[in-house]
Amino acid sequence: MTLSKTGRLSRRNFLQTAAAGAVVAGMPLRASAAPKRGGHLRIGLGHGQTSDTMNPATYENNMITAVVFATHGRLTEVAQDGTLKPEVAESWEASDDATEWRVKIRSGVTFHNGKTVTAQDVANSINYHRGEDSTSAAKPIVAPIVDLSIEGDVVVFKLSGGNADFPFILSDPHLVICPADGDGIDWQSGIGCGSYKLKSFQPGISAVVERNENHWNPDVGWFDSVEILALIDQNARTTALVSGDVDAVDRIDLKTAALLQRKPDVSIKSVSGTQHFTFAMSANQDPFTDNNVRQALKYGINREELVEKILFGYGSVGNDHPIGSGQRYFNSELEQKTYDPDKSKWYLQQSGLDSVSVSLSASDAAFGGSVDAGVLFQASAKAAGIDLKVVREPKDGYWSDVWMKKPFSAVYWSGRPVEDQMFTTAYSCGAPWNDSFWCNDRFEELLKSARAELDDDKRRQMYWEMQDIVANDGGVIIPMFANYVFATNGSVAHDDMASNWDLDGLRFIERWWKA
Repeated sequence: MTLSKTGRLSRRNFLQTAAAGAVVAGMPLRASAAPKRGGHLRIGLGHGQTSDTMNPATYENNMITAVVFATHGRLTEVAQDGTLKPEVAESWEASDDATEWRVKIRSGVTFHNGKTVTAQDVANSINYHRGEDSTSAAKPIVAPIVDLSIEGDVVVFKLSGGNADFPFILSDPHLVICPADGDGIDWQSGIGCGSYKLKSFQPGISAVVERNENHWNPDVGWFDSVEILALIDQNARTTALVSGDVDAVDRIDLKTAALLQRKPDVSIKSVSGTQHFTFAMSANQDPFTDNNVRQALKYGINREELVEKILFGYGSVGNDHPIGSGQRYFNSELEQKTYDPDKSKWYLQQSGLDSVSVSLSASDAAFGGSVDAGVLFQASAKAAGIDLKVVREPKDGYWSDVWMKKPFSAVYWSGRPVEDQMFTTAYSCGAPWNDSFWCNDRFEELLKSARAELDDDKRRQMYWEMQDIVANDGGVIIPMFANYVFATNGSVAHDDMASNWDLDGLRFIERWWKA
């Protein structure tokens, strides 16, 4: 199976593109003028914490991810239209059974210190996430690599089974290319091969990057410099935008979005994609060890109410699995869960309980309105005999001290471009980011089989069953898919918006420019 010279692998049908799925304050997504170089961008993000580092094994929020998307290259990149295109890789080809992938490294790519990027740098960077001792969040997605070798400027990946989506895996934010350092990599210096150089980084506070004049791609990196500010407080972000202290902000207050867009210099962007807001239950801790209790909670939440009152229509109802309706293998025939306190009570009775009391941890660090969502959940669950206590957690340290530490917590996920990557990252048994600590033997069997299956109909059937299993046995409640909603002022220009991550696929630093 050989791909085109450009290495592009089409996935136009698996993901809604920004052009089809966006509403931008009545304005088209496509810019009216060609990009131009120059200027400084300041952006406020509702992400970032003091424990963030440049260690690629640990990236866990949008602020650090945005920084490393700009400063560090990856082998492949998800384009704005949802297709895959080469980045540090020049091209790739697979064996007929997709168990071996040969990736040719682009010539002329250099690190910020002038060193040429080699196949050895690539091999060390991928190997950094592999091995029994690895604690990387990317460990599950590289685990199928059983052998990695170098043949000149080609890196050869041998997999434990076929994987038609393997090039998409290589676009994962954690799989950055760093300079080789012995058998490991140098991530501590912040040196990458991206379109911007890291000037300063204060975890949980700010980061500054400057354009890399020697970057191989002339079609990215338009700003002279970019400053990213961690403005976790929603009011602070909005105030900074309105006052002109920043040029763009993410995660705007949806309650006031209509008022905000009336400002003469503010434009609201709303892009639908795979982002979903969740409540993760630790399936290894009581009472969540009992699936009847998990099902009771899933039927005790009013999804439509959350979409209306938390998302204000900027999203859609979820069905307790992470695959978006625009993705290639979305199960369109899976019965949609609706609020049903009687069914919720019935599941509680099956667990031998008349009532249950649980605490839900939430914070705006998880997603804007998560505490309010918890209060609405509390009210709807009460009719089913569920006493749900909402705990407002601090914003800083939420991802290090609450997520995957407290047994029931609010979470946001940006989703992943292909089903295998999403399921492997967050639902595979033992995965570092399996935030419900859930395991299911049948799911694991299907995960491996679907990854290797090249027959599209058979593969679809497997992914449909996996969505059913996650929805009706899994430890995560997914009540809503949320549009990416952010705002810019008149000084920012852009092309079509990607929908695989927030803020133009988190590539805003290299894709946007000064108007």
